[in-house]
Formats: sequence, C-alpha cells, structure tokens
Amino acid sequence: MFPIIWLLSGSLQTAEELYSGETFFPEAPQWTNYVTGWVDGNLAVYLGNSLFYTLTSVALILAVASLAGYALARIEFSGKAFFTLLILAVMVIPAPAMFITQYKLLLSFGLTDSRLGYIFILVTAGIPMSTLIMRSFFVSLSPELEEAAAIDGASALRTFVSVILPLARPGLAAVAVIQGLQVWNEYLMALVLFDSDSLMPVQRGLMSFVSVETPQQQVLLAATAISIVPVVIFYLLAQKHIIQGLGAGGLK
Repeated sequence: MFPIIWLLSGSLQTAEELYSGETFFPEAPQWTNYVTGWVDGNLAVYLGNSLFYTLTSVALILAVASLAGYALARIEFSGKAFFTLLILAVMVIPAPAMFITQYKLLLSFGLTDSRLGYIFILVTAGIPMSTLIMRSFFVSLSPELEEAAAIDGASALRTFVSVILPLARPGLAAVAVIQGLQVWNEYLMALVLFDSDSLMPVQRGLMSFVSVETPQQQVLLAATAISIVPVVIFYLLAQKHIIQGLGAGGLK
C-alpha cells in the first residue's frame, strides 16, 4: 500500500514540498492539483477513450478466447497440437516487433487512425494468452456435466452457454483483469497508429505533465490517481472471482 499512499500524498503537495522531500504529508492539501490534472490533461476525453477501448477489447477477447479454449480442451481435431504450439510461438514475439507489420496491414484496410483498427490490434494481442488460460480452466471441469446436458437434449452451443460458461466465471474474471490491465496501460501502439489526438488513451493525458523544462510532478501524480480509479473499482467488484480463477490456474 505504500506506493499508493505516496501517490496520494504527493498529489496533494505543492511542487516545493514534493521536490524538497522534507515532509511526507502535505501541510496544506492542494486539491487544485486534481482540477489542473483533469482540465489540462483533458482526462474527460482520454479516460472515455480508454474505457471504450478496454471494455470493447476485453469483451471480444473473452468471447473468442472462451470459445477457442473450450475447443482446445474438449474437441479432438487434426493439427490440435500444432495449433497450440502456434499460440505459444505467437506469445514469444515481442509486441513492438510486430508494429510495422500490423501498421501496414491496417493501412491496407484503411483502418489507421481509427478506433476499430486499434481495437483489432488489442484483441489479437490478448487472444493467445487468454485462450491458453481458458483452456486450462475448461480442462479442469468434469466432462460429465456436458454429457448430462447432452442427454437432456441440449446442443453443444447451449451446453457451452448455459452450463460451461457459468462455471468458468472465475477464469473469465482472471482473464478480464489480466487483459484489462494490459489494454488500459497500452500506449506504444497508440502512438504508432493514431494521428488524431482525440483518439488517444489516458496515457496521453498523463504525458502532458512530463516535461524537462516545466515538470509538474505533483499534477502528474494527481492525474495518475484519477486514471487508476476505474481499474481499482473493477478489481474490487471482481475480487472474489479473480482470486478463485488465479487459484484454480495455479493448482491445475
């Protein structure tokens, strides 16, 4: 908790207090730092962008990864081992190494400087790891549940939606947190892809206060505190499922 306490304390200090290091807590809390961070950092726009990118990307990742993970866990098909190995191989490649290829691909489809193109990149980056996590979770579930549903006349899709997915909520929550944090913190591809400043994620607003000539560390800390609020709220709401999902993954 100390880094969080330091963040909140520094965000309420003056520049002189913060740079002198003579006191840990502010003598007179500077709430105007938060107003400056919100207004000058244009956080209303950038936070809205990040929320849209994160919610949309995570929803698509969960949909694709759950279906793909279930297929790898339950369906026998030719090339299954190769397909799994291919997913692992993709995860080894650093994301910046694919920027040029991804940019050229989006350029050919006319999706540069667009929300849709950026979401495509975020989704494709998150699917491999998420698929393997969901596969491990589905493998741990008893196949007898699916057999019972099949005897009752449920189709494969109905079984997946009504029986398997409710049991997989801890795994889905764990994937949502992992990918949500990655999408929320992504900034490099946004710099490569976007020409329009209005499409940038929240990190663009934070960079407004990083300057060698006129550093505003106290305002940067205040803006950072604002930017992490949605992530903290989501984690608190999904905490129970997250712990169950990570615990199940570790045991299996």
